This record gives sequence, structure tokens and C-alpha cells, in this order.
Amino acid sequence: MTATLTPPSTSARSASTSLTTGHLPKWGPWAILGASLVVVGIFFGVIAAASGDALNVPGWLILSAVAYLVLITAVSAAVEGRRKSVDRLVTGVVTVAFLIAMVPLVSVAFTVITLGAPSWSGEFFSSSMRNVVGEGGGALHAIMGTVLITLAAAVISIPIGIFTAIYLIEYGQGKRLAQGITFLVDVMTGIPSIVAGLFAYALFALFLGPGIRLGIMGSVALAVLMIPVVVRSTEEMLRLVPNELREASYALGVPKWLTIAKVVLPTAIAGITTGVMLSISRVIGETAPLLITAGFTASMNYDLFNGRMQTLPVFTYTQYMNQGIPAEAFVGRAWASALTLIVIVMLLNLVARLIAKFFAPKTGR
Repeated sequence: MTATLTPPSTSARSASTSLTTGHLPKWGPWAILGASLVVVGIFFGVIAAASGDALNVPGWLILSAVAYLVLITAVSAAVEGRRKSVDRLVTGVVTVAFLIAMVPLVSVAFTVITLGAPSWSGEFFSSSMRNVVGEGGGALHAIMGTVLITLAAAVISIPIGIFTAIYLIEYGQGKRLAQGITFLVDVMTGIPSIVAGLFAYALFALFLGPGIRLGIMGSVALAVLMIPVVVRSTEEMLRLVPNELREASYALGVPKWLTIAKVVLPTAIAGITTGVMLSISRVIGETAPLLITAGFTASMNYDLFNGRMQTLPVFTYTQYMNQGIPAEAFVGRAWASALTLIVIVMLLNLVARLIAKFFAPKTGR
């Protein structure tokens, strides 16, 4: 018995053809984007040549983006229909908005790296500014001050913030005390950082007298700024934990406090860690409250409870605003300090991701 091969019917061929018609090819949007860049670039090039000025790069890119959005919408409407053209228009607008948002980020990173990296040296990371008038010196005292003050602020604020969020979500539903705490947290979220510094200064001045400057005062001021961020982020993460997990634990006879410790918190640990790192990233660059509370010094100080402490934001500010001779040395140290602060924040975020990945609940079998 032999099998005969029959060619596909006309209806099958027409069906397969209809699936591929009415769609732009994959290279179509890229071709439109390239044509927009070239045409608008020629236009701006002619204007620049006629006026004798340099090419207006921002104007070229912005007008090219507008031309691309208009062209892709028109071409898609003619080929693919109105629905697909609107989809391509919205996609293009979102992409352009993302690129515009990336411009200041890339610009700041590029500026800080190009101006700060040349001033990085072994001396910068191994010495302080004690007895240094012009060139030389380093920011070791500021780095240690930033680490110690921020670490103390985290030790103060993280337990308070997490326990407050646990009470609000697990115990305080519908209670007036919880409503009052929520209101206070909302108010604290919007207070200026200088107010937190004044609060910490006034608190310690009551006991130690006016004019006091201590590292722990800066930690308290930063903790006031961190607590509402930790509370809010932890609240949102705890709300995302399914109630079925709690009910399953209760059904097995597990107490509520143990359910929170063994089920709820491990499930939300990744989000909680992210919120904690956001709060640290917010306060680690604060300058105004630390100027009032911790002050500034040119010497090393490892004791939070004795004497002034220097921090990287304050070091950057003082180096840039109080330039001596040569001015390039002071400006270079200021940019190097800013770059160091950015690197510290980046390392903290990497550590947070590793912690969240390690402690997150395992979903695999």
C-alpha cells in the first residue's frame, strides 16, 4: 500500500498567508528609527553648518524621537490597523520616557566617575586630613564615620521599624493605637531632614548642654528618618503574605508569635531587606542633620559617644565649599568622596540582594 503526497489545498495556503500579512517585519521599527535619526540629523547638521555652531545633540535626539513616534504610528496604522498602531505608540512613548529618565542617572554617574576616580589613591583611603593644608590627605576618617554612624542608625531603626510594622499588621487591625501610630508614621515620612537633626540636637542638649557634638547624635537623627521608611516598606511586604499560610500554621497548633517568626517573616524577608536598604540609601547621603549633630573634624574618631565625627557627605561639602590652595586638590577630594559614597551604597545594595536571596523561602523541590 503506497501513500500519495497531496499538495496543500488553496484554503490552507490562504490561511497561512493571512497569518503573515498585515504585520510589520521585525526590522521595520528599527528601519524607521534609523531613518528618523538620519533625516533629522541631516536637518540639524545643515542648520549647524549654516550658523557655524556645533550640532545640537539633545535637540536632534528629541526631534528624532518625536519623528519616530509619528512615523511608526502612521505606518502601523496603514499596515497593521488602528489597534496595533496605538500599541506601538504607547510602547514607543514608554521607551522614550525610560531613556529620558536614564539621562540624568547616566550623566551623574559619568560625571562623578570621571572627576572622582583620578583622585582615588592609596593615601586617600588610608589617611585622614589631620595636619593637611593643601594637597594630600584622605577620607579614611570620613569613611569610618559614615560606616559607624549609619550602622548605629540601622541598629536603632530596623528593629523598631520591623516590630512596629508587625504590630500594625498582625495585632493592631482596627485599634485606635494602631491608627495613631499610622498617622505618626505618615507625618514622619514627610519631615525635612534638618528637623530630624534639630530634634536629635535638642534631645542631647537637654542632658549634655548646648554645643555638644557626638556621632551617636547623628545616628539618632538618621534613625528618625529611617524608621518611617522601614515601617512602611515592611507593612507592604507583610500584607503580601497570603493569609492561607497563617491559617495553615494556626491549624497545626503553632502559636501566633511563632507563626510570625517562622512563616510570615521568612516569606517577606526579601522585600523587607529591600525596604531596609532603601532607608539606608536615603539617609547615608544626608548632610544637614549631620552638620548639626556630628559636626566635622579632620582627625580619626572611632568612638560614637566621644567627640565629633566626620562623614562622607559632610566631608564632600566642606572640601568643596572651603577651598584652599590649590583649589584643585580640594575639589578633587570632594569628587572622590562623592564617588566613594556611591560605591558604598552600591555595595550595600549588592549585600542586601545576597541576603534576600539566601534567606528567601525555597520554592524548588
